[in-house]
Amino acid sequence: MLNDLTIKQIQELVDEEGLNEDLLNKLKQDPRKGVKRILQNAIIKEETIQKAREKSIQLMSFENKIWAKGYEYIGGIDEAGRGPLAGPLVSACVILPKGLVIEGIDDSKKLSASKRQFFYNMIKDKAISIGLAIIDPTRIDEINIYKATLEAMQEAVYACNTRPQYLLIDAMELDNVPIPQESIISGDSRSQSIAAASIIAKVTRDRIMNELSIIYPEYGFEKHKGYGTKAHIEAIKKLGLAPVHRRSFTGKFA
Repeated sequence: MLNDLTIKQIQELVDEEGLNEDLLNKLKQDPRKGVKRILQNAIIKEETIQKAREKSIQLMSFENKIWAKGYEYIGGIDEAGRGPLAGPLVSACVILPKGLVIEGIDDSKKLSASKRQFFYNMIKDKAISIGLAIIDPTRIDEINIYKATLEAMQEAVYACNTRPQYLLIDAMELDNVPIPQESIISGDSRSQSIAAASIIAKVTRDRIMNELSIIYPEYGFEKHKGYGTKAHIEAIKKLGLAPVHRRSFTGKFA
């Protein structure tokens, strides 16, 4: 009986077994305030898990339709770094195994750094293939950010060891890539494959910016990752541009 257990022991029991129906009913009957608090927290946790599962199922809707048509290798494509004043643009194409559901995955911008790292490792471990493309600031200045994004996405597709049979792309169309494709607005929060690509691209770019922060410590790249924060703009005004700054983005600051 739960009455014979301490609050700590009940908490350990809930942590170990989860909130099954039998335990739920027993917790409801226990009048202790500590137990009621455990019950409330457990219910909130279960609801959070359930919402994550439902979100994961929703993220598979595009993939499921494509797999049903007979395609097996779906490449999700996204980029990181369109808006920063410094650093490269990174694009990723990720092919996940058919039927794989990654619970809790989401648009990289909605995840904490630790969560991004967790899913990055999982994607790297489970993906059939990952293609990466990195476009440096000089190239971005040369052709503009829109064309650089198209170029990066195209290169990411061809960097995959396994050729994707169908592409799901975040808000872009790759007219020069002869592969069936679909452009999805806000795709990184609507498709698991694109979400996976957004995480790979984001983590990869953040690592590059951390490396650049060692070379150019005075700009604080490790904090803002090259985006136009107040501190970054002030550093540009004081120090001028570094070789990794995008001249076409920073003319009014330098």
